[in-house]
Amino acid sequence: QVRLVESGGGLVQPGGSLRLSCAASGSFRSISAMGWYRQVPGKQRELVATTTSGGSTNYADSVKGRFTISRDNAKDTVYLQMDSLRPEDTAVYYCKADIRRNAVITPYWGQGTQVTVSS
Repeated sequence: QVRLVESGGGLVQPGGSLRLSCAASGSFRSISAMGWYRQVPGKQRELVATTTSGGSTNYADSVKGRFTISRDNAKDTVYLQMDSLRPEDTAVYYCKADIRRNAVITPYWGQGTQVTVSS
């Protein structure tokens, strides 16, 4: 089985920073894309940032210039550095990894970590 474990969420004041981590474990050949999504109650889950195994990145317009996604392929871990946080960044943040087993790629999700930006 595959497991994604997230960490790093919490309460921070506006303008502050947080760093999220997500480590994948289990039996698999490799990981294709990895990314972060977020969701607030009553709204659909939305993309925050993604990165490919080759290091290409993609960001939501709302976080460009403030958030940075990175990954350590040797550790099967993806990070999200969040700077200049705003109250509207408050959400549950979910990690997603596209896991490759043989010729099949399957998406897996973490359990989510709460990020609250408030004074």
